[in-house]
Amino acid sequence: MIESLMNEAKMYLPLETAFQMLMAVLAGALIGWEREKQDKPAGLRTHILVSLGAAVFMIGAIELSMDSQMDHGAIRLDPVRALAGIIGGVGFLGAGTIIQSRGEVQGITTAASIWISAALGTSCGMGRYQLAILGGVLAFLVLWALARLETQTQLNNPSRRE
Repeated sequence: MIESLMNEAKMYLPLETAFQMLMAVLAGALIGWEREKQDKPAGLRTHILVSLGAAVFMIGAIELSMDSQMDHGAIRLDPVRALAGIIGGVGFLGAGTIIQSRGEVQGITTAASIWISAALGTSCGMGRYQLAILGGVLAFLVLWALARLETQTQLNNPSRRE
């Protein structure tokens, strides 16, 4: 019984798809961990979910596109449209983290980190792991190292809290 369930699961969730989703979780976690350590409103869970969600959308769009090409050669579905939808939706989510109060704008870096998490997730969803790894490492370095540099060089003035 367990063996038949495992065989059925392999048929519906190929190992490559599981790996794409796992890589998206790890990429989102890398960025989210840094934001969590900085005590920002969008932290570990948010970035993981954004990255994973973007990957799931891309995987679904690519699979749907491939299925439609196999079944109906005349119908072509474009996964780039899914990518455009992800970018727009994540932009809206990021905009919700930006706050303007008393002449100060806060949350821009958090919005950008949500945006890069979605980009990392879409890269994983497309199977572009090298792009996701390099992008994730570079984003982490920008967030982590530059925050340390700002603190050490007193660039972090009260009007730039993010």
